[in-house]
Amino acid sequence: MSTPEFVDFYAAQKDRCLRAAVASGMAPDRAEDAVAEAFARAWSRWRVVGAMDSPAAWVVRTAINQNTSWWRTRRREVVTDAAPDLPVTDELGRVDLVAAIRRLPPRQREVVVLRYLLDLDTRSTARSMGVSPGTVSAHLHHALASLREHLTISEGTPS
Repeated sequence: MSTPEFVDFYAAQKDRCLRAAVASGMAPDRAEDAVAEAFARAWSRWRVVGAMDSPAAWVVRTAINQNTSWWRTRRREVVTDAAPDLPVTDELGRVDLVAAIRRLPPRQREVVVLRYLLDLDTRSTARSMGVSPGTVSAHLHHALASLREHLTISEGTPS
């Protein structure tokens, strides 16, 4: 793979990968750092990464892993899976989908991000996560049910 191919990939995917990292539960400033680090790692391994089915999924997965490693070195003994409390609606009163995704449990968030924000199929998502396609389907089923319930409750709430 050549330098122009990586440059084209970076230009086409950087914003998408950043949105996916934020939707996966990272704070925006941490997501920027993690995605930048992931792109740097992708560049250093471009022959391998560029030949993958979805280099963008590799970048997002690497960013998530890098963020996890960053937190492990800085955390105290208090651990939580809860997403930060974010506004549920935008300025027009519509449900903020990214905020709703961030409220999902970590594995469900990851499946939704890979399947819908990065447009991976079930098998590619499973390979990226290191799980079976059935596990991806199960997490996706539960995630969509939770999102459906949340969106229905939010839409039914008077403004």
